[in-house]
Amino acid sequence: MFTDDDALAAKLRMIASHGQSKRYYHDVVGCNSRLDAMQAAILNIKLRHLDEYIAARRKAADFYDRAFAENKNITIPFREGNNKHVFHQYTLVLNGIDRDGLSQFLTEQGVPNMIYYPVPAHRQKMFDAFGGSSFELPVTDWLTERVISLPIHTELDEEQQQFIVDKVLEFVNK
Repeated sequence: MFTDDDALAAKLRMIASHGQSKRYYHDVVGCNSRLDAMQAAILNIKLRHLDEYIAARRKAADFYDRAFAENKNITIPFREGNNKHVFHQYTLVLNGIDRDGLSQFLTEQGVPNMIYYPVPAHRQKMFDAFGGSSFELPVTDWLTERVISLPIHTELDEEQQQFIVDKVLEFVNK
């Protein structure tokens, strides 16, 4: 698309970025469709290895689960016995821990981490017209203040994970 209208161009960019004016702050309903032919060709090849990638993520999740399972301040992701989680994210729920402080500490230690959706969906501007901010979703609001995601990907090795675990526990157990 081409336009010489700067305001329209800004609006279109926002729509093409999930409707975000700022990361995780959605002003309007948007989309994300930037898959080009080269990316599609690569993904077509990578799909042949999908089961291996999922197994690697599960192995990484198992490592984290074992490391954090006994810590009363950390709730690990729930896994239903008859399902196989693919772990696009590995998200902890922190109990009595300063989540934002942990995030800052991990960043300072060189540990990637993410607080996805710092504002819950029902409180996003894009849902104002539907009365979203008036919805009472106490569990969602509670979780929004307590969750943090740790690195989980197919190339994560145990030495890297041990470093991540050690840094999380250093902060949580202080």
